[in-house]
Amino acid sequence: MPAEPRARATAVLESFVSQNAASPDSSAIEQTLAVIKRGCEELLVESEFITKLSRAMASGTPLRCKLGLDPTAPDIHLGHTVVLNKLRQLQDLGHTVIFLIGDFTSMIGDPSGRNTTRPPLSPEQIRVNAATYFEQASLVLDRERTEIRYNSEWCQPLGADGMIRLASHYTLARLLERDDFRIRYAAGQPIAVHELLYPLMQGYDSVALRADLELGGTDQKFNLLVGRELQKHYGQEPQCILTMPLLEGLDGVEKMSKSKGNYVGINETPAQMFGKLMSISDVLMWRYYDLLSSCSLEQIGRLRRETEGGRNPRDAKVALALEIVTRFHSAAQAQAALEEFEARFRRGAAPDEMPDVRLEAAGGAVPIGSLLKQAGLVPSTSEALRSIEQGAVKVDGQRIADRALQLHRGTYVVQIGKRRWARVTIT
Repeated sequence: MPAEPRARATAVLESFVSQNAASPDSSAIEQTLAVIKRGCEELLVESEFITKLSRAMASGTPLRCKLGLDPTAPDIHLGHTVVLNKLRQLQDLGHTVIFLIGDFTSMIGDPSGRNTTRPPLSPEQIRVNAATYFEQASLVLDRERTEIRYNSEWCQPLGADGMIRLASHYTLARLLERDDFRIRYAAGQPIAVHELLYPLMQGYDSVALRADLELGGTDQKFNLLVGRELQKHYGQEPQCILTMPLLEGLDGVEKMSKSKGNYVGINETPAQMFGKLMSISDVLMWRYYDLLSSCSLEQIGRLRRETEGGRNPRDAKVALALEIVTRFHSAAQAQAALEEFEARFRRGAAPDEMPDVRLEAAGGAVPIGSLLKQAGLVPSTSEALRSIEQGAVKVDGQRIADRALQLHRGTYVVQIGKRRWARVTIT
């Protein structure tokens, strides 16, 4: 978040707290609301949120803003930081931020966006993954001002009796309105009973935490709405909902995901992060600016106009990569990553634009010969192997001599000689 809007919004809240104003100025509400809504997909219900915000500013009582993440993998990637950035903005506006680790709900498995039942994680897997989650999230959030909670605190004690009472507050008909359940049911695909419990448990988190606002990706909208309904049943004022867009991965097609291999992990090395960000398309770059950059909308708009007016889009991409690497490492490491990238690619005359190819790894990896053929760089695998023997093949700037090399999930810049290039994403 840019320093100027942050300072202005924080000053507004502090001003109303000190004055204990009974009716905050509408322009101050609008300014604060503009910061909160930047980049969001939807704010539900906006009129209710304005009421909550006005009350908070008048009384000096911060809103309770909740984000829940299930530790289904050990690492957080840039896709997760879209909503984490918004949470940090709320934190800087003076509100209470609750970072909820779904150690209980992970054992159920979130069915959102799934066309098959997700295998539940073991308690040991969850424990290992959860151990690293907040450490990584604290690279975005202010550690000292973040309330960390685990939903096993209130879900475990529910027991069978409590679970039955909770389930009585929601109907099967409402659950089957959810897109992924409805589609699977219509197609005759199995829906395990425990999957139906997931939205209820996530909604119960909001009851336990008395949330005023819950954040999530657009794929979480149904679950977040369940939280509103359950709060009503438990006599609480229903939470408002702020949904953030899902960030596309490096392929520019599917949402960023470790399982799809199109991700940028926030704990990757500076060189890895920088190289991956430089591999995105010029079109996708602006999406990343909108959702990841702390530049103001005016700054982004000016840079985009300059690019459309003839400035090399690579300059904008370098600036974005430098900003993000600096955020998770340091300015010095970001500069070193740029210099390393220049040495590996620019001095080797890598083109700014090259074909983008997406391949599926049936066994988790693709042999280099097959990759070169499928990427359209050679007409046959045998020619690919001859090119390797001749020392003409490079992957990410490194010459390849091993004909049996297997490339695993990820994005690679592949070249043969000086003229044949491709950016290959293996999923």
